[in-house]
Amino acid sequence: MLQKWSWYFVFALLVGCSDTKNGATPQTPPANSRNAPGKVYRIAVIPKAATHEFWKSVHAGAANAAKELGNVEILWKAPAHDDNREEQGNLVEDFVTRNVDGICLAPIDSHSLLNAVRGAKQANISTVIFDSGLDDEDAIVSYVATDNYKGGQLAAQEMGKQLNGKGNVILLRYSPGSESTENRERGFLEELKQDFPDIKLLSDDQYAGVSEQTALDKSQQLLLKHRSEVNGVFAVNETSAVGMLRALEETGLSGKVIYIGFDSSDRLVQALKERKIQGLVLQDPVNMGYLSVKTMAAHLQGERVEKKISTGENIATLENMNEPHIHKLLFPEQFR
Repeated sequence: MLQKWSWYFVFALLVGCSDTKNGATPQTPPANSRNAPGKVYRIAVIPKAATHEFWKSVHAGAANAAKELGNVEILWKAPAHDDNREEQGNLVEDFVTRNVDGICLAPIDSHSLLNAVRGAKQANISTVIFDSGLDDEDAIVSYVATDNYKGGQLAAQEMGKQLNGKGNVILLRYSPGSESTENRERGFLEELKQDFPDIKLLSDDQYAGVSEQTALDKSQQLLLKHRSEVNGVFAVNETSAVGMLRALEETGLSGKVIYIGFDSSDRLVQALKERKIQGLVLQDPVNMGYLSVKTMAAHLQGERVEKKISTGENIATLENMNEPHIHKLLFPEQFR
């Protein structure tokens, strides 16, 4: 009997050693497993910058999702400036080194962030892209964003309506490589060409740059050149819109030129009330941050997620700005 039990003991010991040696996965997952019971997921959220009102609202949405889920920790980190592609890439690589569970990223550039995102995938860390797209859809889990092309179309439709289908217009672009604003620009130009053939473009190849000051400088140059003939202007993001607003005010053209902006801030909303702006195309940044984190958390827990998720787009005017839905988008929650 003793020999029999000794044989069982040796056999069990050998089997256990064999399983460990061959790399068999234990039945109980280790504490740091991404699917372990009670796991708290660390999700890095990397916007394009930190200073814009828009990103503060994205941050609020991300924090709301983490609070609702209860098993998510948000690691929020932004580049100092939204033209610093290298710094944003370094942030992605840093979070990979820190072995976060997932990354939510708003790429400054649709191409230059590819290597960083592909590197994350190779390290088995998934990425959800938000706000602006990436050139390689296979490198990401999902893309959460405004339909920016449609946003550009909304701007063109309001411009055409305000100008009664005739006039001379300036398009102030944002920054080369920004997928979101490039789609807005394309939507605006193609909608004008299709539905408003009597609206002519005075300029459509000038870039505001990534700050309010660079947008002001470029706007002043454009208005000085086209002052006597411009009837309408479209600026495609928050900083560009504020810079152009200042230029219109300083040149005495504010309220005389039909002006359509994109995104919301206290300054832009006040200008809408004062009839200095005739329309603001609005995104839903709170929902964007919320859905980005929710999508990543669902993916990490093995759920199927949609490859592309729209967060909606609207246009605010003086006539509809007090409607509940539009008012909420004009004054979105911000992270405190």
